[in-house]
Amino acid sequence: MHPPILETRSERWPDEDACAARAQALAAHGPLRDAFIELQGPLGAGKTTFVRHLLRALGVAGRIKSPSYAVVEPYELPGPDGEPRGMAWHFDFYRFGDEHEWEDAGLRDVFAGGGLKLVEWAQNAGETLPVPDLKMELEPLDEDRRAVTISAYTPRGLELLR
Repeated sequence: MHPPILETRSERWPDEDACAARAQALAAHGPLRDAFIELQGPLGAGKTTFVRHLLRALGVAGRIKSPSYAVVEPYELPGPDGEPRGMAWHFDFYRFGDEHEWEDAGLRDVFAGGGLKLVEWAQNAGETLPVPDLKMELEPLDEDRRAVTISAYTPRGLELLR
């Protein structure tokens, strides 16, 4: 059970450009590099698309893959000089059938360390995950449009939301 929500914002994304713009705005926040963001929504809601836009906005080059089969994909985040300046971890727990699979996979160590954690299907890890800074719920309205609810659960999340 999550602690109380500190603040919530609802948005409408009319198209993928709006998704990319939200990712770009979020990438401009310094505290993002150590944040934990949950992404929820049905299959095809745009969770992975948002993550790709966010990682691109943070300077990740090359292929950004969905971690559906690997469970986690790590990415080095470049600094302004091009040198590595931290990590981003993109998780997909869709295939988890038991919350203990998260622990059995050794992911507690990743979450205990620094870096941006982006988690799709977090609910499949049950209560084993730490409290997210932000939770983004994406709801498809049609092929292009999305209703998005962004909730902050921590002071860092509140800063990222504002």
